[in-house]
Amino acid sequence: MRRCGKNSARCAPPADWAETPKGALALCLALDQLPRNLHRGSPAAFASDAEARAVARQAVLVRRFDLALTPIERAFLYLPFEHAELMADQDLSVTLFEGLRDTPRHAAPGGAIDYAWRHRAVIRRFGRFPHRNAVLGRSNTVAEQTYLDTPGSGF
Repeated sequence: MRRCGKNSARCAPPADWAETPKGALALCLALDQLPRNLHRGSPAAFASDAEARAVARQAVLVRRFDLALTPIERAFLYLPFEHAELMADQDLSVTLFEGLRDTPRHAAPGGAIDYAWRHRAVIRRFGRFPHRNAVLGRSNTVAEQTYLDTPGSGF
């Protein structure tokens, strides 16, 4: 991760944030959620996805920091996997979100678990998120365009 600098395109939070459960969560939010909202409609929205997944992977699979967090905090720590265009990360996302099944907010129709399954289905079908294609300069396949033309296809 790059630090803020005079010529830096983006700034990275301190790496030592990843040393505690709340710090790892904050770092994931800074690398996953903030860019998506600050840079919506730009490739920069996805520029730190790999870094967010690396932080989340360490926090969840190695340190098990997610177990020290509330269900809503855990959901945000799991989002980098849901946002990935890799099937293995989608499978992990669904597994992690299914662990929140006892939390009514997440298990309700349209809740976090439902979204995890929907994201996974898109990656299983296309190998990528077609709604990112235009922003990332990728051409749509005929199947992707048909999907994108279907009401409710986006997230």
